[in-house]
Amino acid sequence: MELITKPDYDQCVERIEAWFQGEILDRAPIRFHRHNAEYEVSHGSNHSSIKERWFDSEYQVDDFLLSIKGLRFNAETFPIYMPNLGPDVYAAFHGGDMTFGDTTSWYHEIIHDYETDLSKIQFSKDNIFYKKILELTDVALNKCGNRFLVGYTDLHPGLDCGLAWRGSNNLCMDLMMDQENAQKLFDLATQHFLEVYDDYDSILKTHGMPSSTWMNIPIPDGRLHIPSSDFSFMISPDDYEKYGLPILKNEVKTMTHNIFHVDGKGVANHIDIILSVPEVKCIQWVQGMGDDYPIMQHLDFIRYVQSKNRGIIVDLSKEDLDEYMEKMSPKNTFLWIATESQEEELMIMKKVEKWSRKSK
Repeated sequence: MELITKPDYDQCVERIEAWFQGEILDRAPIRFHRHNAEYEVSHGSNHSSIKERWFDSEYQVDDFLLSIKGLRFNAETFPIYMPNLGPDVYAAFHGGDMTFGDTTSWYHEIIHDYETDLSKIQFSKDNIFYKKILELTDVALNKCGNRFLVGYTDLHPGLDCGLAWRGSNNLCMDLMMDQENAQKLFDLATQHFLEVYDDYDSILKTHGMPSSTWMNIPIPDGRLHIPSSDFSFMISPDDYEKYGLPILKNEVKTMTHNIFHVDGKGVANHIDIILSVPEVKCIQWVQGMGDDYPIMQHLDFIRYVQSKNRGIIVDLSKEDLDEYMEKMSPKNTFLWIATESQEEELMIMKKVEKWSRKSK
């Protein structure tokens, strides 16, 4: 892969592949980015509505091109465009509608009564949102040239899809009082995932693209998936093992690279169940904000994941970097760090390279 915006692409993907294998080449991989930073900026436009702006494929791709103009992508930071209509777009592929805000969208639950509403869930490739994602992908592939990569959209099947359709309060009650219908919902929420994934994967591979999505980690030879279950923070480990584990096994079974998105301490309650699936080679740890910040209070959790010989993405403040390197091993670590200048990034790369030699 030759990118004028990323001349060291091949070397960087080698570092990432080594991380997946529990190894370090010259240093631990680094992405110069803060988790969810892309949702903190709203790009203005002259569209008549916010939804019109989201649905303007030419505008969306051109806006991405503008956002990367003149940038230098140091370390394992890549210019990757992800076709995006929000985190619940997979649920919307099955019917229903979404409201669009400046930087994200919200799905409107459609299952208020199982007897009358379950039939509303109808997956279709003629669905407006499904077709729009394909259009965004097509426009991006036509415009990317050797300037950026194109990934596939954010997909949340399973428990989180059921949550979108049913709503959190109702779904929690279902797990106590209506497990039969809850299971039907989860089955429908999983049924078409691999079919959808295969469609996107085939399109991208036909155009010579690596496998990548919102995490901006390219896998040149293989199939990358980011399984998650944010709803699981509301349920017990027993319920996650009953409902979530079979879904997770199904999601990852045809993938070569899986990174589980562990969104906070509630989801981390299920870490042993998650890591019982051998295909889950890595996790992304999102510690949250407020009382959950800074990350230094979660070092034991990170060490625990490392002890299981799994890779872990650590979203680290640059102010905590020196202390983190002093207390932690670079083994199995992928650092995400927000920076403000090229000079900072080059300095951090040198520090991390020196730190990484400890594992040699």
